[in-house]
Amino acid sequence: MTEPMELEPEKVSPYLSEVFQKPARVERVKKLGTGVLGWAYLVDATIDGRPQCLVLKVAKGSGFGQDYPADRACTLIYANSVYNRLPRHVHSYDVGAITENGSLKTLGNSKEFFILMQYVPGSEYAADLDRISKQRELLPLDEERVRLLAEYSARIHAVKSNQPELYIRRIRDLLGRGDCIAGIIDSYPQDERTFGFTSDAEFEAIERKCVGWRGKLNRMTHRLSQVHGDRHTFNSIWQGPKTFTLLDRSRGEWGEPADDLTALAINYIFWSLLAYGSLQGPFEKLYRLYNEKYLKLTEDVELEEVVQPFYAFRALVIANPLFYPKTTVENRRQLFNFVNAVLDCERFDPKEVNSYLKG
Repeated sequence: MTEPMELEPEKVSPYLSEVFQKPARVERVKKLGTGVLGWAYLVDATIDGRPQCLVLKVAKGSGFGQDYPADRACTLIYANSVYNRLPRHVHSYDVGAITENGSLKTLGNSKEFFILMQYVPGSEYAADLDRISKQRELLPLDEERVRLLAEYSARIHAVKSNQPELYIRRIRDLLGRGDCIAGIIDSYPQDERTFGFTSDAEFEAIERKCVGWRGKLNRMTHRLSQVHGDRHTFNSIWQGPKTFTLLDRSRGEWGEPADDLTALAINYIFWSLLAYGSLQGPFEKLYRLYNEKYLKLTEDVELEEVVQPFYAFRALVIANPLFYPKTTVENRRQLFNFVNAVLDCERFDPKEVNSYLKG
C-alpha cells in the first residue's frame, strides 16, 4: 500500500467494540499526518458511554525492509508487544489488520502464528539424487526431470518487475538476513571450527568478500524477477514421473534468478562430492544439463557474472554441520575452497567447478 486509505467510522466501530469488549461508536476518523513509514489517524469514539481519543497507525511499503505486508505485520506486532513494557511510553491497545472490504480485525491476542496448507503426497527430489548416488547411473527419467526443472525456472524468471528497491533488498538480505550468509555463518558450531576445515579468520574473510559483491549487484536491478527463493531438493516434490510441486517459497516473491539456479545446482555438486569426491559421472551430467538448458531458454548472458555470492551462500549451508552432520571434514573443506574461489572470480565458469573445489 503506497497511498493513505480512507477509514470509515462504521467499519471501525465493531473493531473497537471487540478490542475493548464494550459498546463502541466512532464519531470521526481524521488523518493526522503522513510519515516515511506510514500514516496516522485520530479516532474520536464513544466507548461504553465515555468519549475517547485514539490513534490508529497504518504502516506502508516504502523500502527500509517494509516492502511486503508481512514485513509491516512483523513490525506492528512487535510494537504492540513491547510498547507497554517501557515506563512512560505511549500505551498500545491492540494490533490489527485491515481487510479487503475496509473492515478491521484484531490480532492483539495472538501469541504465535501459523499457516494452513494443502498436503502434497509424493517423493522429494533428494530421493532421486540418493538413488543415483547408490546406483551410479542415470535413468532416462532423471534427465527429463532436470529439463523440466530448468524449464520451470526459466518460465517463472521470465516474469520481470521494475522495482529496484526490491532487488537491492534481496542483495542486502543475502548478506545479512538471519537465514542467509551472516546467519548461516553464525550458526556454525564453535567446536567445529577447530576441526581443520575452517576458522573464524576464514569466516571473516568470506564475509568481507561477500560485502564486496554488494556494490556490483546493486547496479543490476534490471534483473529483478519472479523467484521461488529456496529451490533446494527437499522443496521439490514429485507427484508423478513428470509432475512436481514446490514447497516453502521464502524471502519474498521478487529477487535474483541466480538465487533459484544455485539453490538447485549446488546439490548436483554436493551429491557428487559425497559419492566421488569431485563433480563427475552422472551428477556432472545433470549439472551441465540443468545449466545448459536454463541458459538456452533464458539467454541470460549476465548470469555467470552474478551467481558467485549465491553459490557461496548455498555452499555455506551444505558445509554446515548443523544441517549435514555426516559430511566428512574433507568434503567440508572442498566446499569452503569452492566458496572462496567463486567469490574471487569475476565470471563463474561451470566447467571449472572441480578447480574451484580444489582451491
